[in-house]
Amino acid sequence: MAVQINPSILSADFSRLAEEAAAVEGADWLHVDVMDNHFVPNLTLGMPIVESLSRATGTPLDLHLMIEEPDRWAPGYVEAGAGSVTFHAEAAAAPVRLAREIRAKGARASMALKPATPIEPYEDLLPELDMLLVMTVEPGFGGQAFLDIMLPKIRRTRELISKHGLQMWLQVDGGVSAETIERCAEAGADVFVAGSAVYGAQDPAAAVRALRAQAETATASASWACGH
Repeated sequence: MAVQINPSILSADFSRLAEEAAAVEGADWLHVDVMDNHFVPNLTLGMPIVESLSRATGTPLDLHLMIEEPDRWAPGYVEAGAGSVTFHAEAAAAPVRLAREIRAKGARASMALKPATPIEPYEDLLPELDMLLVMTVEPGFGGQAFLDIMLPKIRRTRELISKHGLQMWLQVDGGVSAETIERCAEAGADVFVAGSAVYGAQDPAAAVRALRAQAETATASASWACGH
């Protein structure tokens, strides 16, 4: 399972988004947080900015929709240029139908879980998804401290993915840094969203490379990865 590093544009300079996207050359995806000030207490950017970003960078866009009514809005973000769209389990009315619609439009379908939302009730839905996002902070704001209590949940999610023989990705988002990424990788994550750890660095591209190296080293010795 290849390690992927997804810098979060939420931590970038919004007055220079095209340049900030270019500054993380070598990243696997550019993570874009869409917040509506309803599902989470913050307001970020919407479809016009996503369309502009998709034209400004060759790095595929990994959309994280922290919004109400994702069933209504998520398909439009695929049309706006997203290569992967994540909706929240807590907000989706019909997650299976939504995942299938996202896939039918040509993007990867992903579902996110808030810290207090368990994975177990969604076990039967996993084959419908390309990725599962375990939030390691409460969604809504960047720069929060990593919640160590999410590590067992990451392990349980990886166990369920392996149990069903799925090739889906397991993403973590929130407080991912040089101090926490190895623990996440050891627990079973293979896709890492990093905001301030990348855009707060003097050389964002070098920060991406360093985080990737750390995660790859941890994954190589992780018990969950030994069979891959």
